[in-house]
Amino acid sequence: MGTISRLSEKTRAPAHRIESEEEALSIARELAAEFAGSANERDTDRILPFDELDALAQSGLLAITVPPEYDGIDVSNAVLAEITAILSEADSSIGQIPQNHFYILEALRNDGTEEQKAFFFGRALAGDRFGNALSERGTKTVGDYETRLSPDGPGFRLNGRKYYSTGVLFAEWIVVFALDPNDKLTMAFVPRGVEGLQIIDDWDGFGQRTTGSGTTVLQNVYVAADAVVRHHRGFERPTTIGSVGQIIHAGIDLGIARAAFAEMLDFVRNHARPWMDSGAERAADDPLTIARIGQLAIRLEAATATVERAGKKVDVAQINGTEESVIEATLAVAAAKVLTTEIALDASNTLFELAGTASTKIGLNLDRHWRNARTHTLHDPVRWKHHVVGNYHLNGIKPPKNGAL
Repeated sequence: MGTISRLSEKTRAPAHRIESEEEALSIARELAAEFAGSANERDTDRILPFDELDALAQSGLLAITVPPEYDGIDVSNAVLAEITAILSEADSSIGQIPQNHFYILEALRNDGTEEQKAFFFGRALAGDRFGNALSERGTKTVGDYETRLSPDGPGFRLNGRKYYSTGVLFAEWIVVFALDPNDKLTMAFVPRGVEGLQIIDDWDGFGQRTTGSGTTVLQNVYVAADAVVRHHRGFERPTTIGSVGQIIHAGIDLGIARAAFAEMLDFVRNHARPWMDSGAERAADDPLTIARIGQLAIRLEAATATVERAGKKVDVAQINGTEESVIEATLAVAAAKVLTTEIALDASNTLFELAGTASTKIGLNLDRHWRNARTHTLHDPVRWKHHVVGNYHLNGIKPPKNGAL
């Protein structure tokens, strides 16, 4: 990787090396406590979390999925999802930004050459961040691409325009998904700052406001041949690429649900008034309020358990890689994604139902939890997860192989 290494020399200190899952969880909790204090302000004023992402990278958390043979600890997927939930409870934008980073590392693990793995896993361990230039607008479906990778001497040229490029504003590497001359999907690692690469901060969604999910423009960008991964191969055989990406999304929604639930408990205990017909002295003593909170708590526990169980199934599928184990992981992660979507939306909506009119004051900004949940859960339609699961059980139709399952 001589060509690439010259383009990625760093001046910052190497990232911390995490030694265990317990240490990773502890560091995530410490960072979350720091991030939570200013999350409201970042959302209100759309302050992008550059400093927070630097701290996250230097903590070593962005390298926790690097395999042991490349000097990583390769945490279980249940732990990966829980760390995502911990960060997302503090600030769901910060929780979402590394999702693409971890997806890219999983795709690299499955389809990178040994040289590519050694180099890019090494960069992850050093603290480099990988941003995702994947989605496009104007194509027939979200799975269609117009960005092209064309041969040019010993390397290639990239041309295209990407939208919803979560993470690229904070990344050292822009990972571009493009079709080669044979219409096969590739994943090209482009160092930040190369000629022809333009990153535009134009994300204006009403939720997840500080993910930096803007536009990436590629105008004849040169990419070295050894920086291109044949990503299509990951969907021509059973792999866990989609499952890993999706369980992280489930962790984000789980964190949003926890944040909304915690805000609801605080407001009901300390600010809300009981309904006049309840006979209660405090809102927290209202029996209907208590029952509704209990219902949410149970569903939140169920969603957490489902995510953990799904993570263990992904672990198994990563180890043996049989079609059966991959299908089991896919179905389990789909279930987790459905339940976390539902609880994130329900908890963030019920926050206002139980807290009452006073909770809608703009200055409180409690609506950020609903806005974040509604925005992030649009990432891919859960109705199709119901269809995939039902079609497998009823008709024996295997789940399609793509990054959304």
